Amino acid sequence: MMLLVLYPLIYIVSASFSSAGAVNAGRVFLFPVDFSLQSYRAILQYKNVYIGYRNTIFYTVAGTFINIAITMMCAYPLSRKNLMGRGFITYIFAFTMIFSGGMIPNYLLVKNLGIINTVWAMLLPNALSVYNMVVTRTFLQNNIPEELLEAAKIDGCSDTQFFFKIVLPLSKTIIAVIALFYGVGHWNSFFNAFLYLSNKNLYPLQIFLRQILIQNQIDSEMILDEDMAVQMQGLHQLLKYSIIVVSTAPLLSAYPLVQKHFVKGVMIGSIKG
Repeated sequence: MMLLVLYPLIYIVSASFSSAGAVNAGRVFLFPVDFSLQSYRAILQYKNVYIGYRNTIFYTVAGTFINIAITMMCAYPLSRKNLMGRGFITYIFAFTMIFSGGMIPNYLLVKNLGIINTVWAMLLPNALSVYNMVVTRTFLQNNIPEELLEAAKIDGCSDTQFFFKIVLPLSKTIIAVIALFYGVGHWNSFFNAFLYLSNKNLYPLQIFLRQILIQNQIDSEMILDEDMAVQMQGLHQLLKYSIIVVSTAPLLSAYPLVQKHFVKGVMIGSIKG
């Protein structure tokens, strides 16, 4: 199973460092053939890639911080058994997982809020994932006992102090898990940019990488010389692998840092105690 999962990743990395001819001829299996950095040079010469990296890092960091803050502030009250109307509020949240307003109403809402073509259009529309909130609420219910709150109140601790000084430190595991979920979502997000952004200085990395692929595909179709067209098409195929590496390398680097929390977090709700 490990080989089945690992081999496609190894192949993509090896193909990205191989020559276009070797990739098109099918000579790449495990290690790079005719080692070449041609595709990476083509990507890095595209100055908008750096703008895209800057924007995507900002959207990921700022968006994940907003997501975690709202998720925790929403999940903690819903985990309290004495919250009036807790079942109805939870039902309202769950209802949005099945039914949504749709693309046009969402666009009109963002437009009426006045955040079209701003960074807030990438941060606010997806500020809360109901699924992540439910998972977080389940974690708090199973791991933060009511007796702990009662003991804290006896010592004069308020609800706000209990949340910041006790609940948050004890919730590092679930925070790491939802941070990974939210972070991956922000890093790969491009549809909201299509809808709400027209300023290229605000585009995320995924939009610029898509433009590189489209531009090279169009260039190869417009070239009349057959040999040159074949070379351009080969570069286009090679760029697919390099773009995958460029867009996923930061996430793959960050994953080991939260892996132990992620493994523990996926068991939330499956067992109790």
